[in-house]
Amino acid sequence: METVAQGALVSPAAERNAIAILAVLRAHLPARGHVLEVAAGSGQHAVAFASALPGLDWTPSDPSAEARASITAYRGQASLSNLGEAVTLDVLDEATWPVAPVQAIYCANMVHISPWAATEGLMRLAGRLLVPAGLLALYGPFREPETPLADSNAAFDDSLKARNPDWGLRDRDAVAAVATAAGLGMTFRVALPANNIMLLFRRG
Repeated sequence: METVAQGALVSPAAERNAIAILAVLRAHLPARGHVLEVAAGSGQHAVAFASALPGLDWTPSDPSAEARASITAYRGQASLSNLGEAVTLDVLDEATWPVAPVQAIYCANMVHISPWAATEGLMRLAGRLLVPAGLLALYGPFREPETPLADSNAAFDDSLKARNPDWGLRDRDAVAAVATAAGLGMTFRVALPANNIMLLFRRG
């Protein structure tokens, strides 16, 4: 087993779900281009996906200094030419947003562990940065009107709200409505393990 670099955070969930997420990304991302990862967390996904998709330039971002340090540690260990340095990006602060257009944006497990304003900011960011027909890929647990909420997701939602009343699982259709207002259309929904889903949006 490879030794974890000093300063690197370890997310067991990120290790477990990377393969399933990658299968969806591989099918829908362009072969080449620039991907911005929002709220990259530990950096495990950034390394896994940049390694598996060498034609894409992957830029991880996170507002947390601890997360960026972890990403830097993983990046140094992986030595991937297409994995960029971690950048500071806060979807709630437009002054931190990059200006260069990107072909895709990837965001996992942020919208439920942040205030609703963060989801609104993410959609505005995507509407501003994505090229026409560019992809926004969201991963995580959501509430869906046609699907009963799994007991594990209900318990997770309760735990999130206990930590912060502004957090919690979001309604998929409400997220899609915010995306529409930002010029994005939801084009794909796929169920993934552990009662998570991926939602794909395209900029018009």
